[in-house]
Amino acid sequence: MLRNNILLLTDSYKLSHYKQYPAGTTQIYSYFESRGGKFKDVVFFGLQYLVKNYLTGQVVTREKIDEAEILYAKHFGNAELFYKKGWEYILEKHNGHLPVKIKAVAEGTPVPYSNVMLTVENTDPECFWLTNFLESLLVQVWYPCTVATQSREIKKVILKYLEKTGDVSLIDFKLHDFGFRGVSSVESASIGGAAHLLNFMGSDTIAGLSFIQDFYNTEGVFGFSIPAAEHSTITSWGKENEAAAYKNMLDQYSEGLVAVVSDSYDVYNACEKIWGEELKENILKRNGTLVIRPDSGIPKEVVLKIVEILGKKFGFEKNAKGYKVLHPKVRVIQGDGVNYESIE
Repeated sequence: MLRNNILLLTDSYKLSHYKQYPAGTTQIYSYFESRGGKFKDVVFFGLQYLVKNYLTGQVVTREKIDEAEILYAKHFGNAELFYKKGWEYILEKHNGHLPVKIKAVAEGTPVPYSNVMLTVENTDPECFWLTNFLESLLVQVWYPCTVATQSREIKKVILKYLEKTGDVSLIDFKLHDFGFRGVSSVESASIGGAAHLLNFMGSDTIAGLSFIQDFYNTEGVFGFSIPAAEHSTITSWGKENEAAAYKNMLDQYSEGLVAVVSDSYDVYNACEKIWGEELKENILKRNGTLVIRPDSGIPKEVVLKIVEILGKKFGFEKNAKGYKVLHPKVRVIQGDGVNYESIE
């Protein structure tokens, strides 16, 4: 199987459509829009990847035509359904380059519902059938658009509360992407990880960083992270050595931010007795900030209780708007059960 054979990247029924247009058809002009949804608009993002990865250059070759012919003959039980002549025309007349024009709004633009995001048209009258053959692939732009939109809407929610209670300049790292393991493929992680970075700068999805470099003409890195523990690195010490595992994190990463998952056994005990008493001086003397991560329970209950415990142990400060803020040496990050509704 040849990689990224454009002749195979469509829906089966598209193969029969070249015979279904009115006689004399020379031009097909199609558009893509969002018909509606949960929010007021959609952030357009991800087309450049689809174009560069699948549609640019000599994407039609003799080998790909032959491969498609064999597969479709078996798939349909009818070799005539495959429009071999049309693809050979593209190979011979256009040297395997697709005779289509794609126009779109600038990526990153929020587009109100029922407005055109991209258009596709054939540039050779003999290839009118090609425009909508590409629909199945191009419509996959829905995924990065959805991730970018969801991320932006959550950003609005967080900004609303920062404006009321805190400092809006802190927004860039208020939603962290940990989605690599939660999606269907490496490609999904790359695309979704990049889409998140339109709105925030915190990410553990490395695939999204390299995706941007590969397809968006930059050597820059737009997502950032910190050293952090997982349950295995804590529980490997044994329950009786939980405090030693935590101290090891403080010692190994003696400066800057470090995040430690703290619910392997009892998160409240960890915050009150271990972090708040046994290791309190280590935290206060350390040149950086400890980020404590609960990872179970009901988020709105667990987080509030943890903040209350840490406030009693380390103290609170009041910000310019009169709201309590934890001592600068400690912070809390919630990972489990986080979505638009729970954040709101």
